[in-house]
Amino acid sequence: MIDQIDINKILKEVSFNTSRSSGKGGQNVNKVETKVELVFNINDSMTLSSDAKAVISKKLYNKIDGASNIRVVSQTERTQLGNKKKVTEKFVKLLEGALKKEKYRVKTVKSLSKKLGILEDKKKHGAKKKERSLRDFEDE
Repeated sequence: MIDQIDINKILKEVSFNTSRSSGKGGQNVNKVETKVELVFNINDSMTLSSDAKAVISKKLYNKIDGASNIRVVSQTERTQLGNKKKVTEKFVKLLEGALKKEKYRVKTVKSLSKKLGILEDKKKHGAKKKERSLRDFEDE
């Protein structure tokens, strides 16, 4: 499903908000708005199909707010451009992870000879343990 979606078109539908970062950094934190928040509204997207919207809503339900916005924040870098780059990478990874098709797991069945071999090993192990507990200690 991710193969059919153009990431560049989706990134054009994204809006960025900036604000002052928190934490250490001295004057840089106090003066410069380096914190970047990416906001993407799933329902307003023209690029995503209705199936893709449903899949994203289902898989990323804990990252979506009441207005069906996905919000991704970064404030680790010292520059706004660095945080913007980082937040975009995070968003793309989120979308790729949500839209990645899960592989169908085929259950394996043990053959009869394998099952019998396992049972035989269990019997041997049990007999060994039983032999240890039934020692005759009168001779010692």
